[in-house]
Amino acid sequence: MTLRCIAIDDEPLALRQIVSYIQKTPFLELVRACADAQEAMEVLAVGTVDLMYVDINLPGLSGMDLVKSLAKRPLVVFTTAYSEYAVEGYKVDAQDYLLKPFGYGEFLASAQKSLIRAEQQLPAGAEKMRSPEDSIWVKSEYRTLRILLDQIVYVEGMKDYVRIHLTEGKAIMTLTSLKALEDILPSSRFMRVHRSWIVNAEKITLFEKGMVVLLGKHQIPIGDQFKESIQKLIHGKTL
Repeated sequence: MTLRCIAIDDEPLALRQIVSYIQKTPFLELVRACADAQEAMEVLAVGTVDLMYVDINLPGLSGMDLVKSLAKRPLVVFTTAYSEYAVEGYKVDAQDYLLKPFGYGEFLASAQKSLIRAEQQLPAGAEKMRSPEDSIWVKSEYRTLRILLDQIVYVEGMKDYVRIHLTEGKAIMTLTSLKALEDILPSSRFMRVHRSWIVNAEKITLFEKGMVVLLGKHQIPIGDQFKESIQKLIHGKTL
C-alpha cells in the first residue's frame, strides 16, 4: 500500500526536509509541497490524499484550523516546534505529532504507524501489499529495506543507531533510537529485556541466571527492571 501525501509548511527549509523524508520512504508518495493552508485546500479539493504533514503555525489560516475545516480528513501528522499544541492535536484525532527538530528515524517511525492505521481502515477484501504486522521498513546504507518480523532475532541499541540481528546471521544498522523501534515493533511479539536490547520472544530458547538465550545461542542480559515481565512470559508457558 502506498500513502499519497502532502506537506504543508511556510518555512522553506522545514518544507524541504519533510519532502526529502517523504521521497526516501518507499511507501509514501508526495503529491504536493504547500507553503500555506490555501494551497493545501486547493490540492485536497481535487485529488486523493491519504496523509498530510502540516505545520500548526501557518500564515493566515493555521494548520489546526485547516484540519478542523475539512469535512473529510486524511490522516494528519502535525509538525511544530511548540509542544503545547499536542493536546489540541489529539482533539482532532491527529495520527501523530512530530516536534521540531526531528530526524528521519522519528519520521519513519511515525510513517510506519500511519501505514498501519491506513491498512486497518481498508474495507474487507481490499488488497494489501503485506500485513504491517509481518514486516517493517528500515533505512540502511542509502537503501530502505523491508524486513520480515520473523527474521528478527534481537535488536541492539548503540547510542544513535540500532543493530537488527537476523536469523540468517546478518545484522542491519540503521540511524534511529531503540525507543523509536520499540514503538513500531508489535509488543505481542517483541519485548524489551534491557535498556540496550529488544528480543523476539518467539526466538527465546533458554532463560537462566539473569539472561535469555535466543535462537543461534545469542546470550542477552536481562535488566533488573525487566525481569518481572520476562518471568511472567516464561512461567505462563511452563509445564
